Amino acid sequence: MMGLCGNACGVACEGSNPSLSAEVPQEASIVVAMNPAKLDGLHHITSITGDAPGNVDFYTRVLGLRLIAKTVNQDDPGVYHLFFGDEHARPGLDFTFFEYKHASPGTPGAGMVHRVVWRVGSQEALQFWDTRLRAEGVPTQTNGESCLFSDPEGLSHELVVDQTDDQPLVAFHPEIPSELAIQGFEGVRAYSAYEPQSVMLLEQLMGAEAKPDGEGVRYELRGERRGGWIAFDPPPAQPGRQGAGSVHHIAWATSDADLQGWIDLVQTNRIPSSGEVDRHYFRSLYFREPGGILYELATVEPGFVVDGLSVEELGTKVILPPQFESVRELIEAKLTPLPDPRADWPDGAHAGTLEEGRLRLERP
Repeated sequence: MMGLCGNACGVACEGSNPSLSAEVPQEASIVVAMNPAKLDGLHHITSITGDAPGNVDFYTRVLGLRLIAKTVNQDDPGVYHLFFGDEHARPGLDFTFFEYKHASPGTPGAGMVHRVVWRVGSQEALQFWDTRLRAEGVPTQTNGESCLFSDPEGLSHELVVDQTDDQPLVAFHPEIPSELAIQGFEGVRAYSAYEPQSVMLLEQLMGAEAKPDGEGVRYELRGERRGGWIAFDPPPAQPGRQGAGSVHHIAWATSDADLQGWIDLVQTNRIPSSGEVDRHYFRSLYFREPGGILYELATVEPGFVVDGLSVEELGTKVILPPQFESVRELIEAKLTPLPDPRADWPDGAHAGTLEEGRLRLERP
């Protein structure tokens, strides 16, 4: 029996650019029961930038995220892999970028995520971000429900008020009150080349629950820790193209204990996949869903302090998996120097905002 995703999808490496035109069967079915393990929403989202310094400036200084890791694309180690996140580098607010210097702009199309949706805590926060972004020269579209904008390379973002009980994931910034800060991923909006098959995989294999999304539907993946969703919009007629300002792939969160069960389930359904990939900071499984979107399942363990780095040191130096340490000098010579975005913060700013955020954002 042919698997749900059709032919080989070429997802063996994190930095690959697999074809979006893979043949997908018009009729397919899940051949085993749904995995009883639950996915904890979005682990990380990986995009492409052609300008690492400008990228770091926008996501740290303007959006207030923390640069939590400067590492490399493990399949192309001359290329940065930058991670932005919350103060403690927790999955659920890991927004990452491969830097391909001077990459031409990407164009979202069928088989691609076209918008990242983030949580904030209130309508007051929406207004704060509308004002802050406009002051930076970033056009916005804001109403009582959301704030739409794009980053300097054209990647679309939306802020919405959090309606869940999930723990807020907040990075601290001296100009952004903790209660107004971005609080983690809410979901993504995507274009599927074969939406019925995309939905089938989400519901029958991955355990997604359909929920109202305006006049449409979103598909939520929720575990014990947190949740997140994907929604599909009608794709444009023109084909998509990976490039600066485009999403490369999205990763759903799982655990070390559950990853093998997902690998077995994907293989039983004859879905072409990477098998287990050890990224040192987490373990992963990659596969392309029927509509062309590259999915990753990534473990929440062990995280970026696996090598003994302290939480305070995150983002201040280039970190490398053990297999690249012997060629560190050669790798760093190819990378654009990126200073610590917090180096010019006022003395004591980080400690003060850290305590303020702990008191305001802890939930019973």
